[in-house]
Amino acid sequence: MKTHLSFTTHDLDASVKFYSTLLNSEPLKRLDDYALFITDEPGLELALSPGSRGETSRGDHFGVAVDSTDRVQAAIDRLQRSGFAVEVERGETCCYAVQDKVWATDPDGRRWETYHVISESDERQSADMSCCRESDGAHACCSA
Repeated sequence: MKTHLSFTTHDLDASVKFYSTLLNSEPLKRLDDYALFITDEPGLELALSPGSRGETSRGDHFGVAVDSTDRVQAAIDRLQRSGFAVEVERGETCCYAVQDKVWATDPDGRRWETYHVISESDERQSADMSCCRESDGAHACCSA
């Protein structure tokens, strides 16, 4: 089983570069007006089509759960080597779990986290956490 997502993007080439880096995979199909990624890790079918720039809602984001902190570090390395800005969080409590993660934003403003849950937590978030922080400093996805 795979999850299927279809996104409209204002810059198909930039989005293909971003998702090739994020998913560590090249698109299975790449045409002037379409790109399709099919990956086993994560189990995903991602279709990209050109269109106008949309708005993302505060706190909306997507994630790739990985099985180790080493895989989070590998995502950090890939994203940085490709010139994408990243936000790295290590050992932070967010959404009732202690996690290591990296955030990156696609060319249309969709935020993606690649994360590993180190342990579960009874706390929703740490007092000084940067989890799910918006660019204005507000906490979006974990705010009560």
